[in-house]
Amino acid sequence: MKAYLFSFVLGCAVGVLYALFRVKSPAPPIVALLGLLGMVLGESGYMWFKTVVR
Repeated sequence: MKAYLFSFVLGCAVGVLYALFRVKSPAPPIVALLGLLGMVLGESGYMWFKTVVR
């Protein structure tokens, strides 16, 4: 749970820095969101597989 909180806080901090320096997002919002969704699903699938195989 701590890793999720740390990731969220760090992501928010980077977002604030992007806004302060007026940096454009490196990817279109939909591409970035799909990438994040893929990461979450991949992690969840791995954890599920890891518990089932045990």
